[in-house]
Amino acid sequence: MQNIEEGTKLWEPDQQQINEAAITKFRKWLENEKELSLPDTDTLWEWSTTEVESFWESVWEYTGVISHNPYSTVLSSHEMPGAKWFEGATLNYTENVFRHSRPDQPALIFKSETVDTTEVSWKELEEKTAVVANYLKAVGVKKGDRVAAYMPNVPETVIAFLACASIGAIWSVCSPDFGKESVLERFKQIEPTFLFTVDGYSYNGKLISRTESVGEIQEALPSLKQTTLFPFIGSEQTGLHKNTVLWNDLLHGDKTLTYEELPFDHPLWVLFSSGTTGLPKPIVQGQGGIILEHLKVLAIEQGVTKDETYFWYTSTGWMMWNLLIGNLLNGATVVLYDGSPGYPNIQTMWDMTEELQINYFGTSAAFINSCMNAGITPKDTHDFSHLKAICSTGSPLSIDAFQWIYEQVKEDVWLVSTSGGTDVCTAFVGGNPVKSVRAGEIQARSLGAAIHAFDEAGEPLIDEVGELVLTEPMPSMPIYFWGDEDGSRYHDSYFDMYPGIWRHGDWIKIDEKGSCVIYGRSDSTINRQGVRLGTSEIYRAVDALNEVKNSLVIDLEMLDRASYMPLFVVLAEGESLTEELIHAIKNSVKSVVSPRFVPNEVFAVHQIPTTLSGKKMEVPVRKILLGQDPEKVVNEGSMANPESLQYFIDLAKELNEQK
Repeated sequence: MQNIEEGTKLWEPDQQQINEAAITKFRKWLENEKELSLPDTDTLWEWSTTEVESFWESVWEYTGVISHNPYSTVLSSHEMPGAKWFEGATLNYTENVFRHSRPDQPALIFKSETVDTTEVSWKELEEKTAVVANYLKAVGVKKGDRVAAYMPNVPETVIAFLACASIGAIWSVCSPDFGKESVLERFKQIEPTFLFTVDGYSYNGKLISRTESVGEIQEALPSLKQTTLFPFIGSEQTGLHKNTVLWNDLLHGDKTLTYEELPFDHPLWVLFSSGTTGLPKPIVQGQGGIILEHLKVLAIEQGVTKDETYFWYTSTGWMMWNLLIGNLLNGATVVLYDGSPGYPNIQTMWDMTEELQINYFGTSAAFINSCMNAGITPKDTHDFSHLKAICSTGSPLSIDAFQWIYEQVKEDVWLVSTSGGTDVCTAFVGGNPVKSVRAGEIQARSLGAAIHAFDEAGEPLIDEVGELVLTEPMPSMPIYFWGDEDGSRYHDSYFDMYPGIWRHGDWIKIDEKGSCVIYGRSDSTINRQGVRLGTSEIYRAVDALNEVKNSLVIDLEMLDRASYMPLFVVLAEGESLTEELIHAIKNSVKSVVSPRFVPNEVFAVHQIPTTLSGKKMEVPVRKILLGQDPEKVVNEGSMANPESLQYFIDLAKELNEQK
């Protein structure tokens, strides 16, 4: 490939595509029905972020949200945190899914490393959701109870979630690649009464049993009253597990599906994001806020229709699973895949895209980089005539990756590079089907997302890198953190730097035309293939080893570079960093946290840089390793051990010489 510059135009929609785009139809509807003058999508975005109430009320009306009681106000206050949306309205997520039911059409298509392609019709999905919902009610699960799941990306997980939402139970799921300790750090916080689980999962051609972990999780959750086991890898040994019934034993009950009428902000699920200095954050999002946000991004911005298939490679541990399932709100067919995207080879996802005639193919920047490095040319071996859009998130998409998509996959595809977060379960910035795609750039800020770049003083920046902030509330923002009675943890997570303004923790540059570039995180959160994790979880796994006295982990995610996560350890007296110890460290992270968060390299250091109060200096070290001037990012007078920095300054020179 020839080298191209950032901003090089790679794709442009023709006039027919512009006219037929869902965002164009929405804009025209606003002009006709609301008598607004919105000549283009730039003015549409401006209106959506300055007339916030009118915009979200229009999304509600345009997408036909089912509500049983009318709302009294759209937004009672713009204050953040604390905004209250659509007070008085009552609705149900699952009801808004099955309004699209077409009995014989596929709602889900499933494929895995061990299971050939299978379809779940809308009728089957609705009936099984009803049976599971009625079972939950029969065993005492009530509105507001927490239901936990230790489940992979399979149809049974979707059914269990929809059943919970229909009765007003609060859903939370961990992927089975998460180790027992990471699962318990999450589920102990929310005290679930019911657990859905599998006996194991398949990844990269290997079957990994979870029967022992499930038994230990059950024992550690005293709130748990019953468990349902789905024998995904073929084991039906329930003797290890107390109060456990098999999935198939649930599926013989009443197939009548009823819906609990719930307030707009009734909790839908608890998602867990990074807990950099403590436990993972239990983020509670409301039924109504998620319905509105997912309809906005999928039906209006991306233009997904009920006649299309939508796939995103994800595990249940990433918020993209939740957004993927959100396509059911729009009546589209959702494609689920469970397993490694590179098994049995790197062509597997492209093979599936052709086989299932996928219209929207979603993945991570890491997967696209893997395909580039493998030297494959999918366009030469596959028919992608049906493929409308390729979507990417999880980490910044490089200029080379943009170019590779258009040269080696499909020259007339809409490449949708997006960035958002678990915290709002959506994208802040993403695609716009009526604008050009330019190398290295995200096309636009999302509708209803008042995104800006701020400097340290809180002043907006154009064409300069700054903190990604949100100056107006969105309906899918957390309604609260579970157990955060006074709201202090919620406030400190987003509003400590700019009072009343959401600071997300990403570096962003926004240019005059509204295009964006994300430059990775401005905080110390770990981001591996889109899944965010607090450093404290890794420290717990590493520091549990007797050979390790202290540790520091840094994620050097950066534009145009592969993700690189080094771990620095201070060893106990008399210990040395042998291959055996490196293996033990990596294995501890793999088993306690997840294989996803195993460090790329382990380095032995004499000291970990700390503040005078003993806090690890993760952000300053990260900035130094990314090549920033140490004198500008560290005040040595605030350090307990300023001499410890020299090692990292020297290492930064080595790393940046490798660019």
